[in-house]
Order: sequence, then C-alpha cells, then structure tokens
Amino acid sequence: MIKNINTRLVLKLTVFHIAIITLANYAVQFPVEFMGFGTTYGMFVFPLVILATDLTIRLSNKDNARVIVALAYIPAILISAWIADWRIGLASGTAYLAGQLLDIFIFQKVREKSESWWTAPLLSTFFANIVDTYIFFSIAFYQSDNEFMAANWLGIAHVDLSFKIFVSILLFLPIYGMLLNFLTKKSVYSR
Repeated sequence: MIKNINTRLVLKLTVFHIAIITLANYAVQFPVEFMGFGTTYGMFVFPLVILATDLTIRLSNKDNARVIVALAYIPAILISAWIADWRIGLASGTAYLAGQLLDIFIFQKVREKSESWWTAPLLSTFFANIVDTYIFFSIAFYQSDNEFMAANWLGIAHVDLSFKIFVSILLFLPIYGMLLNFLTKKSVYSR
C-alpha cells in the first residue's frame, strides 16, 4: 500500500473535492422528485467526496486526508458562494469540514479494529452523511429567502440523507471496493 502521497496527488484530490462540492452546491438549489420523494440534484453528486476521502485514508493515511479537506475548505466556500449564494457557500463549507473530519476519524478508528475492507467506509460514510446533511440544510435553508426550501428544508434533508445512504451503500461502497482493489494492485505493480 502507498504510505505517502505526493504533493501533486494531494493537489489533484483537493481540486476533485472542490469540483464535487461546487457541483453539489449548484445542484442543491434545484428540487427534484425522485422515486416519489422530494429531494435535490445535489444528493446524486456529494457522496463522491466521501468516497474520495475514504480512498485517500485507506491508500495513504488520515493526515493526508485532513490536509486535502483543509485545502479544499476555503475555496469550496468561496466558489460555492459565487456560484450559488453566500449562505449555501457557508453551509457547504461548514458541513463539509465537520462531515469530512468525522468521516476521517471514524474511518481510521474502525479500520484499526476491523479486518473487513467495507466496514470502515460503510460506518464512516453513514455518520458523515448524517452530520453533513443536517448541518448543510439547516444553515443553507432555515428561514432563507427561498420560500419553498425554507418551509421544506427539514423534510428534504431527511429524504436527501436517506437517498445519500442508499446510494452510498448500493453504489459507492461497491465502487470503493473496486477502486481500492484496482489502486492497491496498481501500486504493488508500479514499485
């Protein structure tokens, strides 16, 4: 396994985080009905950032993951505020920071105690999504100017969280496993 991550890769992953956050924050402004439930398009995008963080921890270490989160934090707020609005930018940055740091903490603790490749990403993603979702929606939409979102943010957050967890377990956890397998083999052969 890769023990250290190079600066170039850290910067690429940081840009990847910022791009996902920006796209998710733009998409969260647009409500959509999915399988009969009201949610936003952002729900389909954001879980990718947790996948990227978990792979970084697994293939590198928690310190590199924290560096990436720290580097992405301010640009994510500023770009999101510019593309959406200041409130969404602030909500996003706060939720991202809290959710990702919790994800890193839980992932590392579970990884130290479990030999299964899937336990750490499953549990850390579950709890990180809870924290991220409710922090984001409460800051972004509680008593906001968007009347629909102000009136319905909590219900939309519940649905958003349910779908994020569903998508993470059924789609992103298997993708995580495949990427982990591929990247682990690649790093062994590239030495």
